[in-house]
Amino acid sequence: MNTMKQIKIGMIVFPGFQLLDIAGPKDAFAEVKVLSQGECQYEMLTVGTTRGSVQSSSGLTVVPDRTIFDLCPHFDTVIVPGGLGIFDTFDDPALSDWLKEQYKHARRLSAICNGLFALGSAGLINDRVVTTHWMDVPRLAATFPRARIEPDHVYVKDGSVYTTAGVTAGIDLSLAMIEEDFGRKMALDVAKYLIVYLRRAGGQSQFSPLLETQAAPDSQIVVIQQYMLDNLAVEQTLASLAERAHMSARNLTRLFMKECGLSPALFLNNARIDAARRYLESTDLPLRDIARRCGFDGAEGLRRTFQRRLQINPADYRSRFRSAGSHDRTKNVAAEGR
Repeated sequence: MNTMKQIKIGMIVFPGFQLLDIAGPKDAFAEVKVLSQGECQYEMLTVGTTRGSVQSSSGLTVVPDRTIFDLCPHFDTVIVPGGLGIFDTFDDPALSDWLKEQYKHARRLSAICNGLFALGSAGLINDRVVTTHWMDVPRLAATFPRARIEPDHVYVKDGSVYTTAGVTAGIDLSLAMIEEDFGRKMALDVAKYLIVYLRRAGGQSQFSPLLETQAAPDSQIVVIQQYMLDNLAVEQTLASLAERAHMSARNLTRLFMKECGLSPALFLNNARIDAARRYLESTDLPLRDIARRCGFDGAEGLRRTFQRRLQINPADYRSRFRSAGSHDRTKNVAAEGR
């Protein structure tokens, strides 16, 4: 176990911050003191970007222990939460200066969800590998082009900078920090107490829609995209798709890349995965039937694709994301097809 017994953590709060981004890690860190019977603990202080009370995005209000304008203690770790309010705050020069100063001295500087924009404005994510909520990835890439974004990761550590996906990923991050500070057993005990995974399987692709690359309605490409979506079970090749689109395979690929940012083959594969996810979430169809309907090479092909792309197998995906009470009238519970 790390010989460090007490660790100071500063948590930024700004108008419109996501309350769970603060409350989740605070509860996880607080359990260390309880489970170690006071031998190990975190001292946590909230630091406001404005003076006075600060209202979260949910409407609940906190009164910060300090502000960025006050003298603060030396923080071992600084956490910036996310929330819609970050877009009114992230480029505040006072916050950027405060974060730059903390970066010089803190062992860890971290952001939850789109709190990463504040680190970006302070110049702290240039040439670093980072992640954020999947919905904010395009905006992050446009705003901070030097950041190396891993959009499917739940959390990423690059040197002393830690970043996470959205909201509950702050708990994943706090558990990783607890493991670094006080060992795996302590982190596992905290995870058990909170009834969460110490490391959850898979990435953000389990939650984010895979078909964000639809062509514009007036595009030449939209017709061929719709054909693929309507015929997922049909074996397709680049040549057959190009023939249907009345253009060369090279031109079809060029237009796909220009308008959608990916190849026809990758679009089709994404479409098949997305359709399979919907079947798993809303029906009791066995895997072999889902695979056939979605154009996969049998149940094993579906399993391999899910494991490779989503880092989770179809059975686990179904158990996690299945709509309560939903079922298909063609229900088949044969074990070999589950």
